[in-house]
Amino acid sequence: MAAYLSSLPRTVVTGFVLAVIVYLVLANGMIGSGFLPYFFRWLHIICGVMWIGLLWYFNFVQVPSMAQIPAEQKPAVTKVIAPRALFWFRWGAMATLITGLLLAASMDNFALVYLREALSLGEGQRAIGIGIWLAFIMWFNVWFIIWPNQKKVLGITPVDADATAKAAKWAGAASRINTLLSITMLLGMAGGSHFG
Repeated sequence: MAAYLSSLPRTVVTGFVLAVIVYLVLANGMIGSGFLPYFFRWLHIICGVMWIGLLWYFNFVQVPSMAQIPAEQKPAVTKVIAPRALFWFRWGAMATLITGLLLAASMDNFALVYLREALSLGEGQRAIGIGIWLAFIMWFNVWFIIWPNQKKVLGITPVDADATAKAAKWAGAASRINTLLSITMLLGMAGGSHFG
């Protein structure tokens, strides 16, 4: 067991293998027509936990802690931790959006009626539709506001001190907007099966 836990990739692969075994036990070894929606929902939740977990980590832990970190220790965060966390953050956002759209499309065997109804905030799909639209806004913020500005803040894209300060404000504002929107987005996602 220690060999599996000594490596993150082995741990993750083992987790997926265990999940497949549990799924097969719960499904009595059968994979029916409901498999794809279930599979996409499962992947969507995994990706969403990565994305929103990191969003909340940045807003509740990393950013508030930076003021307390001595200047000589800050490069450990800005050069090592933040770039890696931002990699998983932005790709978690991308994977969450894609798996969510695949989930919505698979709800009616890819006839796309469910997805169209959700995107148009149609009767019966309003809650999930609101969640999807908020997720689109949040995804846009990640890829087109937060990440380009964070590259300036982290020195990946070289800019002067004024541009760095401005980029930090833009990235911080977009991140706070995403934190705000995430609460209602999660309500819409969880409410998809509860609200008509």
